[in-house]
Amino acid sequence: MKNKISVLVTSEKLNIQTCYDFVKDDSCGGITLFVGTVRNESYQKKVTLLNFSTYKAMAVKELNNIAVQALADFTILKIAIHHAEGDLKIGDIPVIIAVSAPHRDAAFKACQFAIDTLKKSVPIWKKEHFNDGAIWVNAHP
Repeated sequence: MKNKISVLVTSEKLNIQTCYDFVKDDSCGGITLFVGTVRNESYQKKVTLLNFSTYKAMAVKELNNIAVQALADFTILKIAIHHAEGDLKIGDIPVIIAVSAPHRDAAFKACQFAIDTLKKSVPIWKKEHFNDGAIWVNAHP
């Protein structure tokens, strides 16, 4: 199963092409990419910076669990889930999820499952910085 999953938590810049190349396969007619980007506004305030803090060992384990579950629940071939940690500027990429499948429906559903589950269960915390202060965003309802 290892050759079907790519999981990464890093302070290095994330690379869309790396994720795409990992999941690409001649047997797959669909590749879905979700690319999260740092936006410039939140709560009607100008965002200056985001900081992602992680419990890295547990985050990697949980991302891998999500990937394993996606492979079990959807007819997909490969999945990559990469997440950034540390300070990110406007336009930077904090998360990439890539999924390949023989058919698009499974790729879309698995990608949606992965990002939704990541937001609920992975120990990654986001702090939004503004000109007048900062707040921790509760991504785990």
